[in-house]
Amino acid sequence: MTAVPVPVPPGLRRLSSWRRWSLWALLGVIVAALLVTLVYLAARYEASVAQANVERDAADALSDIRSALTRNVQELQALQSGRPDPERWQADAERLLRGHRDWVRVERRGPSLELVAQADTPFRAPVFARFGRANSLPEIQQACATARRISGHAYARSHFVPQPDGLGLELMELCLPHVEAGRLLGFVVATYSLTDLLSTHIGPQMGRSQEISFTEADGTRLAMHGLARRGARVFTAQQLLDLPGNTMVLRMDSWRRSEPDLFPNVLTALVTVMSIALVTVLFMLGHDTRRRLRVEQDLADALAFRKAMEDSLVTGLRARDLQGRTTYVNPAFCEMVGFSPEELLGQGSPAPYWPPERADEYRKRQEVRLAGNAPPREGFETVFMRKDGARIPVLIIEAPLINAQRLQTGWMSAVLDISEQRRVEELSRASQERLQATARLATVGEMASLLSHELNQPLAAIASYASGSMNLLQQDAPPAIDLQLAMARIAEQADRAGRVIKSVHDFVRRRDQAREAVAPRALLDAVFPLVNLQARKLRVRVEIRLADDLPLVLCDRTMVEQVLLNLARNAMQAMDEARVADPEMVLQVRATPPIEGGRRWLAFSVADVGPGIAEDVKAQLFTPFFTTKAEGMGLGLSLCRTVVEQHGGSLVFEPNLPQGTIFRFTLPAQPDVPA
Repeated sequence: MTAVPVPVPPGLRRLSSWRRWSLWALLGVIVAALLVTLVYLAARYEASVAQANVERDAADALSDIRSALTRNVQELQALQSGRPDPERWQADAERLLRGHRDWVRVERRGPSLELVAQADTPFRAPVFARFGRANSLPEIQQACATARRISGHAYARSHFVPQPDGLGLELMELCLPHVEAGRLLGFVVATYSLTDLLSTHIGPQMGRSQEISFTEADGTRLAMHGLARRGARVFTAQQLLDLPGNTMVLRMDSWRRSEPDLFPNVLTALVTVMSIALVTVLFMLGHDTRRRLRVEQDLADALAFRKAMEDSLVTGLRARDLQGRTTYVNPAFCEMVGFSPEELLGQGSPAPYWPPERADEYRKRQEVRLAGNAPPREGFETVFMRKDGARIPVLIIEAPLINAQRLQTGWMSAVLDISEQRRVEELSRASQERLQATARLATVGEMASLLSHELNQPLAAIASYASGSMNLLQQDAPPAIDLQLAMARIAEQADRAGRVIKSVHDFVRRRDQAREAVAPRALLDAVFPLVNLQARKLRVRVEIRLADDLPLVLCDRTMVEQVLLNLARNAMQAMDEARVADPEMVLQVRATPPIEGGRRWLAFSVADVGPGIAEDVKAQLFTPFFTTKAEGMGLGLSLCRTVVEQHGGSLVFEPNLPQGTIFRFTLPAQPDVPA
């Protein structure tokens, strides 16, 4: 049988054709949309790559500049090592300037910023020749004040210096303090040219294709290097150059001529992408599932590891929300205060571990903290109460608790139990007191022979007057005037002997370490009888010099008297061992000029005319148990320096020209109270 084709109705044919063209149209729209999307994504990708390159180049340039600035600081530190003579310093400074095009000037200044020596760059005319250096003095003062405060190098804000050619330079001052043995000897100031800094430490390839500049935070350009080819689009990257005392922005601009080109063989790429789309989706779904499981496992491991670390810490951790309620405590904190986590979580003020007598103080401190005031970075000390009522001293270091959205959700505290530290400090203090008492007793033991010599005179006089009185009393009518005179002489000599004994007793007697306001004259008068004993024996002439209107000195009187006596005895013994023909010792007290904040200091000095201190002894002079005496303990000068430093001062020595040594130490003066 022959099959007869069934005719297709025209309406159905038109419907099928319409559906087919609709599908092709839909496919064309999809292809066009995919093409446009790919072109757009390609443009975005190329733009992101260009922006990433600029960001990377800016980061590399900033790293190069930071490294160069660090090397420059190290070379300046080598320049001020030791105490070079002016000619050597000048030669070294000029050598450094020849190797650093970014420096225009290097100066050596004294402690008061007075100019001692200078050297200008050989690559350009002196930049301060037109207007002088005085216009830049505020920037130098700013940099050196910051360097002295942070005990390191510091920079000042940049400033503009006009030049004779009608242009000018943007300069930046670097100040490096020179400190030896805790004493400021001066400063080394280096002046940077920001333009030369960019041209020296930025690669030439960057300068040919990009524009690099230093700007301030508001966008003001300070210096510029390179000249890029202008184009239709600009890519900009900025990096913050944060220096001690100054902050600048390193900006890098790069231009493109046109938009990115189209991908070649777009239709082939589309067909390939559409062919493998389904397989890729299935593969990605399986891969994504496996990756999610792996990430979840890693997250669980990370949480377990963090929990193990928190449980193993010996430092207490505590978190509070913005209302002051406790939201987290670790086991170390619970063990420290003796409460369980259930008893602490959710608790506000007063907390269970607050001592009742200090609850108001802690509540006020918490209100200040919750108001947004940042705590000190070094933390603060306070007292917590354990569950059994025992008090423990703790150190609390707090910081804002920031979540993943950079919002503060509370405060995080690290709590350290410092009970053992306080116990060790107390033991150390007690040991030091015992050591000082031992040294004082040793000093008195050495003076025993001098005391016997000094007491022999008043005791012999008393015996002589007593014998004379007995002879007068054996007469029938003893003269009353002679007896009265003899009794007066006996009382006078007995009082003299008592004063000598009392001065030694007051010196040896142990007293609590308490700061009090004492007149400088009273300190010298207290030790003068003991100094005078040895001075008479060794035929040393003692001179005391006190300036007028000296303020009271705030100190521990007994400890400072020990320092004065030790220094005076060392001076007299040094002159006696050297067989000085005319030994002389000067005890002097003067007020130093007020320092920053208006605080004043008193300088005590003991000067002799002995042989001085040998070079090999200077480095070990204050080392405990180091002595040059055959029977010395080696504790005198070490204790003296410890006492002075406990008062906030310093103990130094220097030659007493033309012969001898001067020991000088400083003590704080009581403000606005004349002696």
